[in-house]
Amino acid sequence: MDVTLHLAQDPEADALLGRSPLAALIGMLLDQQIPMEWAFKGPATIARRMGTEDLDAREIAAFEPETFGRLLSDKPAVHRYPGSMAKRVQQLCHYLVEHYDGDPEAVWRGVNSGPELLRRLEELPGFGRQKAQIFLALLGKQLGVRPEGWREAAGTYGESGSFRSVADISGPESLDKVRAHKQEMKAAAKAAKAAKAAKGAGK
Repeated sequence: MDVTLHLAQDPEADALLGRSPLAALIGMLLDQQIPMEWAFKGPATIARRMGTEDLDAREIAAFEPETFGRLLSDKPAVHRYPGSMAKRVQQLCHYLVEHYDGDPEAVWRGVNSGPELLRRLEELPGFGRQKAQIFLALLGKQLGVRPEGWREAAGTYGESGSFRSVADISGPESLDKVRAHKQEMKAAAKAAKAAKAAKGAGK
């Protein structure tokens, strides 16, 4: 895997994401409750604090949990909730060691269908259906991993020309469009919740 990504909007961090399948998976794992760029800068920060230029699932899994937690918690913290995310990153790496011999790219290498790839991604610790579909869309749109039916398996995130998720970010302009879409979705969800509450109060 050696592609050019622009998810972190930071050359060093994006270079790591483009060459390291594990970095891409960890960035996706961190992408919740914080800005997207912050999440995808995380893998490079972790690598730097580990004193390495790349990330290795076996090495991360072997860390003493408290030590790894401090590594993510040091200022500036890798995530808003560095302690809990440190546990999730280690759980992901333990799973990759146990099921894929520590090779994260084996999760999608040679997979023949989109539904099968989605199933494998959903089995990863910390990956619910939405996160799995977004990562599947990222694999198909930017990393050249396109088993039969991948767009359908990725749901709306697989749609061509959309700006729904990190799978669609190719630079600052597309980042702004994805962020605007997310804000629209949040506003719509908030409005729907308020309408439901008002309807309930009126009974």
